[in-house]
Amino acid sequence: MLVAGNHDHGLIAPWLRGRGARKEPPPLQLDEAAGPRASPLIGRLARAAAPATVTVRYPGVWLREDVYATHGHYLDCLTTLPAFERLGAGVMARIEGPVPARDAVPDDFEARLAPMYAWLDALAESRGGRWSRQQAGASASAWERLSDAGSRPLKARVLAGLFPFGIRGLNRAGLGPLSADISGEALRDAGLTAIGEVLARLGIDAPHVVFGHTHRAGPLPGDAAAPWRTPAGTRLYNGGSWIDDPAVTGRSASSPYWPGRAVELDATGPPRVVRIVEDLQRPVDR
Repeated sequence: MLVAGNHDHGLIAPWLRGRGARKEPPPLQLDEAAGPRASPLIGRLARAAAPATVTVRYPGVWLREDVYATHGHYLDCLTTLPAFERLGAGVMARIEGPVPARDAVPDDFEARLAPMYAWLDALAESRGGRWSRQQAGASASAWERLSDAGSRPLKARVLAGLFPFGIRGLNRAGLGPLSADISGEALRDAGLTAIGEVLARLGIDAPHVVFGHTHRAGPLPGDAAAPWRTPAGTRLYNGGSWIDDPAVTGRSASSPYWPGRAVELDATGPPRVVRIVEDLQRPVDR
């Protein structure tokens, strides 16, 4: 089963555009079956996966009556983390208006995110993917410098000192609300609060919701339970990331950003965050 998010939004974009080409397309539902012919790329994936069957759902899927799963990219509209995607969503919100606080539908989020994702896809393809890798590396490097400025050279400390003023300017420009706090706890809470707000605005009242996007796995042993439960009582689960970026993951497998985790779900009972990869084969520093 494929459930697209932001980085692979191009897989589902042709299907979304096809819906928009209708005179009066029905509102995008919480769990739509797009099918293996949703786009040429998905068709290629389906053929490559044969004899396995590929199903495509978007923007999420009900895995059980009590478990909803989605990539989680809609939280880009509501998080306070000043990431590139959040700034782009802020610009679109200035054009389209904010996502409705009540009775929102997936189309409300798509209108503010799809144009930005399409632009990023086009930019990445026009440069052979180099821009995507460079942008990701630059973001990770900047996060590392800002979050640990106390042990960094003068340049990093100056950057960290100016960072709150930059965030203040973005908030005054109407792109917020954004926060200058990018500590580990703040990053976790920003993602959890934002996905909880997404669920509330879409009216998703599932007892359990599985998502990704933030790359922060959880809840993990030692995590407080409260942040992983929304005000409505929904329990949240994040499978983390499968990207190994030492600037973010660090050197310890205990890091919540360490790649190789997943969310396991049985026919009954709550989802569980499990570790699949224990060891990472990294090149030796020279």
